[in-house]
Amino acid sequence: MLELTLENKKTFKSQVTLEKILKDSAYSRRESQNKSFPSLQIADVIGRAFIIAYKEQTNLLETSLIKEGLQCEVLRQRHQPQYKHFSPSYLCLLNHLRAWQIAARENQPTLIVEADFVPVVGFGKLPLPFNPYQTDVGMCWLYTCASQIYSVSADGYAEGFSVSTVAYVVTPQGAAQLIKFAEELINNLEPNAYSTWDTYLDSFLRRHKLKNYIPFRNYGEHGGLPNLEHSRHGLSKTHRADVLCNRLAFTPMYATNQGVNYFTFFSVRLQARIKGIARLLTGKFLRLPVLKGSKVPTRLANFAICRQLFLYI
Repeated sequence: MLELTLENKKTFKSQVTLEKILKDSAYSRRESQNKSFPSLQIADVIGRAFIIAYKEQTNLLETSLIKEGLQCEVLRQRHQPQYKHFSPSYLCLLNHLRAWQIAARENQPTLIVEADFVPVVGFGKLPLPFNPYQTDVGMCWLYTCASQIYSVSADGYAEGFSVSTVAYVVTPQGAAQLIKFAEELINNLEPNAYSTWDTYLDSFLRRHKLKNYIPFRNYGEHGGLPNLEHSRHGLSKTHRADVLCNRLAFTPMYATNQGVNYFTFFSVRLQARIKGIARLLTGKFLRLPVLKGSKVPTRLANFAICRQLFLYI
């Protein structure tokens, strides 16, 4: 059985229900209806924030999330003898399953981030990228990889797809379905086998009538080092945020080898920006069939194009 410890349990604000938050926010919600993005913020709605970790240092990430007004806990996996030959991707699934089991019991959406996530400055004050009044929301990626959009509402909420579980928000109903997803996968997958299970989250939740969302721009960066398991199976060793909505709260791991390496940081970020623009121009972010079939194609195109019109690297 997977054993994890909860570290640094600190309460920095009184626990309130989402129902009370939404009631208190009703006036500001009405005032913001004519704006592209509602004013409800991440820290207003998130009940708990979990950092998924093994042996990684999480102090900077914890400090950043706490500073942003989030109740932060670390779910740290303890190594077991039977894990010796388990695939890292399988162990990662077990880590997230533990977080989903907790999130399914919550009354509010839960933030789940991996230990190599680097949030942007002002993370807690960023707009919630989905409508919390909806009862059919599964999850919302705050960091996106190989993302696509399906539709954009009048309020600016973008229903879409992403791979990677570096940083995302999951609702209680979404977490309940993801538990079933993990249990099915565990029953059919060899523990030592490599799996790109995170690529199937969207399709699984959509099959169960839940919608998934992505933000206008990324709320943070994947700061981890190249993943050799990915490269051994023909996938890219690295993935980064194509466009950030603000500067990062601290320097990512990939740019801190023997001190901060600004050249590495800027070259990595520049490559990510170029790749993001290329995905837009080649129809990978907004696919042509989706655009043609949309009732609001101009809104979709504006969202896709404007997100790249940003000066931050």
